[in-house]
Amino acid sequence: MSMFDRINRWVRTSTMLKLAVIGILVLVLLIPTAMLQSLISERESTRNMAVAEVSSKWGAEQVIGGPVLSVPYETTVNDANGQVQRQTEYAHFLPDELQFDGSIRPEKRSRGIFTVMLYNTRLNIKGTFKKPLVASLGLSASAMRWDKAFLSLGISDVKGIREAIKFRLNDRLVEAEPGIAGGDILPSGVSIPLALNADTYAFETTLNLNGSTQLSFLPLGKETRVRLQSPWSTPSFTGSFLPDQRRITASGFEANWKVLQFNRNFPQQGIGNFLTRSGRGEVVSPGQQPSELPSFGVKLLLPVDEYQKTMRSAKYGIMFVMLTFVAFFFVEILDRRRIHPIQYLLVGFAICLFYLLLLSISEHMPFDWAYLIGSVIILVLITGYVRYVFRNVRLTVLFSTVLALLYGFFYSLLQLEDYSLLLGSFGLLLMLGIIMYLTRHIDWYQAYEPADVVKA
Repeated sequence: MSMFDRINRWVRTSTMLKLAVIGILVLVLLIPTAMLQSLISERESTRNMAVAEVSSKWGAEQVIGGPVLSVPYETTVNDANGQVQRQTEYAHFLPDELQFDGSIRPEKRSRGIFTVMLYNTRLNIKGTFKKPLVASLGLSASAMRWDKAFLSLGISDVKGIREAIKFRLNDRLVEAEPGIAGGDILPSGVSIPLALNADTYAFETTLNLNGSTQLSFLPLGKETRVRLQSPWSTPSFTGSFLPDQRRITASGFEANWKVLQFNRNFPQQGIGNFLTRSGRGEVVSPGQQPSELPSFGVKLLLPVDEYQKTMRSAKYGIMFVMLTFVAFFFVEILDRRRIHPIQYLLVGFAICLFYLLLLSISEHMPFDWAYLIGSVIILVLITGYVRYVFRNVRLTVLFSTVLALLYGFFYSLLQLEDYSLLLGSFGLLLMLGIIMYLTRHIDWYQAYEPADVVKA
């Protein structure tokens, strides 16, 4: 036997070489897998742009804060030239009691093939203030401009306001004005002039507001209570505080929050932007949203986010390829049948194509149906191909059954988010045990016998 013949025989029968080639093929298939994940992210980004476009016209995620009682006063400072300049600053006082009671009516809108989650909320807002005591802030009562005092209600996106806002202050009805002077605490919203001529001020108003995806509140009262109800059955309670009571059914949800002043890190009154002073002394500039303020509320989740589930599926893609190649390899070992690396590669590309089908189909129908349709198409394709590779009906049926079980196994991992790691660990353990059992008698030094290379 010539050197060439010995090398050719070694290439055809070496188990380690075949494993090395399979490993290289798996690495090659990492490229389309990564490209698929990039495509999923791109499609999700396109969806998010469509959501942002619709939301910008309807109303963005809404954050409601206040009302806050503000009283301007004048101070004098010396400028760079030593000249005395007068400037107006504001002292702010938070309500003693603050209560929100409302309903959220969800609405689905479409932008092309994408669904946008919008809502309209009607909130009844009421509470009380006490007459400000400015001496505790180190201010003189004579410096205060009591005639310019006002209440401000913070609304993060005023485009969502659907009706004129009127406040009942004690027994007087006052219509709100757009904008908030100074913007120390609340960067956008409406304001109401207030005559400070009583010891206690009770306020009440109704807010008709459009928004998208999420509704949040700032706990600005000594005691802040929020009660929300909606026919939406898949809420996510977000922010710094969870509801004290909640009830979620197929017909909707109800939730109640109670937040005390002791649950937050700022006092009931202060000067300027006092709410956003953290323990590090950081201050948010006027007009910016105070991102470090605690907020809480609800997010209206879509029942299924097809892009998140498709991305999770694609992350299992390379494991799916490896398990399929392992099945191919053991067909070679147990049936003494040679399978060409090109045939491995074609089957690997078919598995990668499944995730592209899943992505494209799930944009037009429910994810579960998209997964079923995509897996059936790929199963039929691979089964028809390996029938000619194996030239054995029994092996073809066995291989297709294993592939179908793998699709079912990975679908289960997607459904059981909380237990996916546990199920995945035991599933892989079971697969390894089966492989060890089936190969317990194999002599790996003489795994192959000379055989004709099976043609595709």
